Amino acid sequence: MARMYKSRKGKSGSDRPHVSEAPAWSNKDKAGITSLILDLARSGNSTAQIGTILRDQHAVPDVRLILGMRIGQVLRDNDMAGAYPEDMMNLMRQAVAIINHLGAGNHKDIHNKRALEITEAKIRRLANYYKDEKRLPADWRYKREELRLMVE
Repeated sequence: MARMYKSRKGKSGSDRPHVSEAPAWSNKDKAGITSLILDLARSGNSTAQIGTILRDQHAVPDVRLILGMRIGQVLRDNDMAGAYPEDMMNLMRQAVAIINHLGAGNHKDIHNKRALEITEAKIRRLANYYKDEKRLPADWRYKREELRLMVE
């Protein structure tokens, strides 16, 4: 989504290897991994942080190969997911930070005004996707005035 607003071309980066089962050296205890995910979520880690901790400290290269579902799905099944999807919540936090910056005497900062417009467009686009996926109510609308209440 960010490439839409950049002058650069292409999408660089490496891809994961195409494998269908976890390696022999990895931790394959389903119940243990699920309890680890729930414990890490209770301690306030995001799904990306949970995945990094599982990879680096517990020898779980890919949770989906072992459990058959993503970390976010495990949290949703155990009613530990937030009210909003994590990527959307991160964008809303970013928008609140930009609004605070503009309100703190930087109202002439045209670059951050543009950044706020771009961030809000991303939020609206994601909201449409999550409405189609039934993860947000159909009547949900992005409102800048209510943004602080949603993030806190």
